[in-house]
Amino acid sequence: MSRGDLAGLVAAFGAALHDAGLPVGPDRSERFARAVTLLTPTTTAELHRCARATLTCHPEQFEILDRVFDAVFRGYADDPADFRGDPNATGTSTTTTKPGGSPTAGPPSASSSPEATAREIEIPVATVGSAAERLASRDFATLTPEELALLTDLMRRLTLATPVRRTRRMRPTVSGGGTDLRATLRRARRTGGDPLRLMRREPRERPRRLVALCDISGSMEPYARAMLQLLYCAAGTSRAEVFTFATRLTRLTKVLARTRPAVALARAGQAAPDWSGGTRIGAALKAFNDGYGRRGMARGAVVLIVSDGWETGDPAQVGTEMARLSRLAHRIVWVNPRTQSPRYRPLVGGMAAAWPFCDAVVSAHSLTALHPLLAALEGRDRHAAHQ
Repeated sequence: MSRGDLAGLVAAFGAALHDAGLPVGPDRSERFARAVTLLTPTTTAELHRCARATLTCHPEQFEILDRVFDAVFRGYADDPADFRGDPNATGTSTTTTKPGGSPTAGPPSASSSPEATAREIEIPVATVGSAAERLASRDFATLTPEELALLTDLMRRLTLATPVRRTRRMRPTVSGGGTDLRATLRRARRTGGDPLRLMRREPRERPRRLVALCDISGSMEPYARAMLQLLYCAAGTSRAEVFTFATRLTRLTKVLARTRPAVALARAGQAAPDWSGGTRIGAALKAFNDGYGRRGMARGAVVLIVSDGWETGDPAQVGTEMARLSRLAHRIVWVNPRTQSPRYRPLVGGMAAAWPFCDAVVSAHSLTALHPLLAALEGRDRHAAHQ
C-alpha cells in the first residue's frame, strides 16, 4: 500500500486489530483519529504511542497491538523496533529475523546511518489526521465501520439548521416592530407621567422543529448508519425528533440523546427491531401522521425523510400520507442516495408517489453531498436542491 493512501491504511489497521482479537470498534478508531489530528505525529514511533494510548485499555493488549502495528506499517521502516520506538534500538545496526523467529544483529548497511534512518522512518503521518477529508467524497455504502468512524468528527461540525419562525412571545427592540404601550407607560413613571420615549417590541424567533424519518431497510442500511451519525447531534436538542422505519415506526429521539455516538447508535439498533427488514413507507408515514403529526409534532416543522423509495406495500398509500404530511409541515426534504445517478428518474414505486410533495430531493450519499442537504433544510437554494 502506498504511503499516500494512509486513509485506507488506518482502516486496515483497525480491521487487522479486530481480527487479531483486540476489540477495536468505531469509537476507538474515532479516538485514534482524533489523537493523530491533535498531535500530528511525524514518525512511526510517535504514531505507535498514539495507537497504544487510544486503542488499548490494558497492558496485556500491547503485545497484540505491537504485532499488528509492525505488520501494517512495516513498509515505512526497515527495523520493526523503530515502529515501537524501542529505546534499545539505535541507528548504527540493523536487526533481521530468522524464519524461526529469533532476532539477530547484522552489520550496519549504508542506509542505516542516523540521517538515513530518520529519513526512512519519517512519514507523512500528519496526513492520517486528514484521512477523513480524503474519505469525504466516498459513497457511504463503500465505507467500512472504521472509515465511517473517521468521518464522525467532520459530521459533528455540520449544523442541521432549520428556518426560524415567529412566536407569540415578544421581546424588546430598539427599532422596528410595534409600540409597546405597557412598557412605554411604565417608563413614563420616571418622567412624571410624560412618555418621553416610545418603547418598542417585536416577536421572538426560534428555529423550526426538525423531524427526521430514516429508512433502515436492507437497501438503505449503509446510508442509514451514516445518517444516524449525522442526526445524533441534532437529537440532543429539544427541537429535533428522530424516527426510524422499515416495517414499523420506531422513535429514537431519547435513545440518540447520549454523549457517545457509538453507544447511541448501538442502542438505536437494539431499539429498532426491524433493522434491515423490508420497507413499508406508506404504513410508516401513516403511523407517524396518526400518532405524532396530528398532535402537533409536524405542524410547521421541517420534515426530513431518508429513503430510496422502494415500497413493498401500496405506493398509493405513500402519496396519500405524503399529502397529509405536506399540509402540516413547513417543508419536506427527501434524501434518496439513488438520485446521485444522472439517469435516475422517479417513475415507479413510492418515490414516484412522494415526489410531488417534496420541497427538495437530494442524494446525500457522501460527506461532500451533505452540503446540499443542509442548504435544503435551511431553505436555501431550493431550485438547486430539487433534482
